[in-house]
Amino acid sequence: MAWIVLVLSGVLEAVWATALGRSDGFSKPGPSIVFGVALVFSMAGLAYAMRSLPTGTSYAVWVGIGAALTVGFAMLTGAESATPVKILLILGIVGCVVGLKALH
Repeated sequence: MAWIVLVLSGVLEAVWATALGRSDGFSKPGPSIVFGVALVFSMAGLAYAMRSLPTGTSYAVWVGIGAALTVGFAMLTGAESATPVKILLILGIVGCVVGLKALH
């Protein structure tokens, strides 16, 4: 159960990071609210997962999922350019996350 919550928390990290970028310094209420709600649930899920998973592994997986999804979403929406090198590096992050799960 902790791994499922951790993965969902990583997804929410990507949500709050994207919302933060779109909030324009918290001047837009919609993205600002999404940021706050996603941040609270993301942190709560991370804290829950850390009750039974090692801190380092939990944090690395959480950040890796959030970073990969945030960049991937930005590339899909055209907010950031997609290059073969960037895609390869994102796949490297995903591979490291999968490796950490496999070793646990």
